[in-house]
Amino acid sequence: MSEQLEYNRPRRPLFLIGLGIVALLIVLYLGNRRFHWFGGGGAAAQNAQGGPPGGGMPPMPVDVDTARLDEVVDAVRATGRIEAIQSVALRPDEQGRIVELLFREGQTVDAGTPLVRIDDALLRAQADRARADRDLARQQLERLRRLRADNAAPAADVEQAEAAFRAAEAGLALLDLQIQRATVRAPFAGVVGRRFVSAGDYVTPANSLLTLQTMDPQNAVIEVPERYAGSLRAGQAVTFTVAAQPGRTFRGVVEFVDPTVQERSRTILVKARAPNPGRTLKAGMFIEASLATARRSGAIVVREDAVQPLRTGNVMWAVVDGKASRRVVELGARSEGKVEVVRGINAGELVVVGGLERMQEGMAVAPRQGPTPNPTMPGKSQ
Repeated sequence: MSEQLEYNRPRRPLFLIGLGIVALLIVLYLGNRRFHWFGGGGAAAQNAQGGPPGGGMPPMPVDVDTARLDEVVDAVRATGRIEAIQSVALRPDEQGRIVELLFREGQTVDAGTPLVRIDDALLRAQADRARADRDLARQQLERLRRLRADNAAPAADVEQAEAAFRAAEAGLALLDLQIQRATVRAPFAGVVGRRFVSAGDYVTPANSLLTLQTMDPQNAVIEVPERYAGSLRAGQAVTFTVAAQPGRTFRGVVEFVDPTVQERSRTILVKARAPNPGRTLKAGMFIEASLATARRSGAIVVREDAVQPLRTGNVMWAVVDGKASRRVVELGARSEGKVEVVRGINAGELVVVGGLERMQEGMAVAPRQGPTPNPTMPGKSQ
């Protein structure tokens, strides 16, 4: 038995050595396969990857846009406010105690509508007395005229009676006018704003009674830097937005350009009239506006995301013969989504609109048409 054990003992190390040799062969085989997969297998491996002969990098897929000719609008961007075309704080013409308020705050009224009535009892009493004095002066004048016709009264007495009659008539007319003015009326059609008095208050011409303003249309008032003075004129289009209506654009037409420049801000006041049928625009609202100063056709326009702004200037990448070409460009009119290229890109060229940070001069690219944004009319950003 001991002889048999001694005979079998050397066979275990031989078995382990055989396993090691097999494992080494497997590792060498797998390494050879990996070498073929990653570019060490010649043209067949390269063709399997779709790469160019010689082991170079494949073209990078990039989204592009075509530079095209379009009409652009040169526009001045400015801020401003909404202003009522007519707005007034009404005051009484006569002093007295308020006996009746004939309006509600926020009410729409027509021109001539009674709004506030002031106590006019004393004025009416004075008017009755003045009317009696006028009638007496008329009778006296008629009597003297009859006497004068019979040469029984001097001409001077007739003239004096005529003057007294005219004075009595004028005094009565003055009191009638004061009675009319004791009722405060709307000077124009509009909307009643805030009131400052109540029934029973004693008021004088120095007291404000209420506010009244027009609502439709409204004025969009902006301040334009004086360097654009030569480009401003009536009839130009203005588009603007307000914070209370996000996403909505309002339009107006310039009706007034201030002939003077404001000394402190060095700006010119411009007023554009804008329709306001829904009374959305309220006086005092802050607006962000764009004033179109000129329209030009035949401008080269591309998508705004084709621009790579750098500290030294604006750069675009054109695709020429399948390779990236770096262009330093000069930009003109722009708006959300589009920009005009004044110099650096020609109409019909393809420009890269995605992955600009990976571009290098002469890099091989595979252009593909990117998604087209909603078309908007470019305007010059000032």
